[in-house]
Amino acid sequence: EVQLVESGGGLVQAGGSLRLSCAASGFTSDDYAIGWFRQAPGKEREGVSCINSSDGATHYADSVRGRFTISSDNAKNTVYLQMNSLKPEDTAVYYCAAYHHSYGSSWYVPFVLNYDMDYWGKGTLVTVSS
Repeated sequence: EVQLVESGGGLVQAGGSLRLSCAASGFTSDDYAIGWFRQAPGKEREGVSCINSSDGATHYADSVRGRFTISSDNAKNTVYLQMNSLKPEDTAVYYCAAYHHSYGSSWYVPFVLNYDMDYWGKGTLVTVSS
């Protein structure tokens, strides 16, 4: 059974940094990608960033590119989201999600098109004060 557990959320002032962690377990192959999504009150879910398990390729939403960095530690089965230069509009519940794929070089398409993910974590709240 695949499980995703997020941690690292909290309250930070604008301009500050946080690092989110997603501990993954239960995967038996490397044909998957892990992504971070966020949802603010009254807003639709937004894909933030994702990373491909087999080659470490990454993808970012325009809203966070240059400020957020996604990475993985395969030894710890953990994916990180380093968030710098945080803004009040980054305030949201951040969810870790994973999906199996066979898209090759287009592995990030399900993430970009907001397809249903195969697995979800329970989320962690990030609050950025102005």
